Amino acid sequence: MPGGVDLHTHTTASDGTYSPTELVAEAARRGVRVLAITDHDSTEGLGEAMAAAESYRPLEILPGIEINCDVEGAEIHVLGYLMDWQAPWFQEFCREQRRERRERVHRMAERLAALGMPIDADEVFAVVKEGSAGRPHVAQVMVARGYVKTVREAFDKYLGSGKPAHVQRRKLTPEDAVRLIRKAGGVPVFAHPGLADRDALIPGLISAGMMGIECYYTEHSAAQRASYVQICHDHDLVATGGSDFHGPKVRAATLGSPAVPMSVVDALRAKAAASRAALT
Repeated sequence: MPGGVDLHTHTTASDGTYSPTELVAEAARRGVRVLAITDHDSTEGLGEAMAAAESYRPLEILPGIEINCDVEGAEIHVLGYLMDWQAPWFQEFCREQRRERRERVHRMAERLAALGMPIDADEVFAVVKEGSAGRPHVAQVMVARGYVKTVREAFDKYLGSGKPAHVQRRKLTPEDAVRLIRKAGGVPVFAHPGLADRDALIPGLISAGMMGIECYYTEHSAAQRASYVQICHDHDLVATGGSDFHGPKVRAATLGSPAVPMSVVDALRAKAAASRAALT
């Protein structure tokens, strides 16, 4: 099996279309050796994924999470790695985030109805099943109802930040998310910063305890990737990367792409050790 690292993937525990077991099998098929599962506001898929990975050694599952935050005019995502994800207080935070996500679906449904595109929140939750409700599920219902042709169109016209059906989450700043992951002994990483166009936030995130930036990302330009790698070099951060794979029906992404050096995994482990040491 060739080497491969993918540090950003999603399962049906949030808004992915593959179950944790299916995702692990697909990752193994594609030669991924280290797979981080980073579901939105949820670690519910980790236990199943770790059990499934036993059949695909040497593939290893890295525990992760992706926390969504809103800032003025943009959405910021913070990835967390190797945190104490089973800590009761951390799981309570995740449950509260998921409860808020359900309430947000109802508010988005109200806005869409006002725009002449009524949807039933129960339809969205039927799509979600056991996962963490999010805008991709709302978008799938909009596609099914014929309001838009694709999930991407739903985001671009209605659900994206600043669009008419977008609903702000309860106040959770990116700095809050960074501190929360550090409190859990994990490694907080700025996810796909090139999508948010909020590089001005980076110094404040570093001050809050951020330990990495997702540099290797398909939608980053070569210039953006080089810039973020340089920032990591200058500030002793880990330059991470991943596919942001949600499944073929949600967004175009290939497991194990773009290429991420195996040395990044060792760097994450070292940062996690430092994060835990800072708690003592």
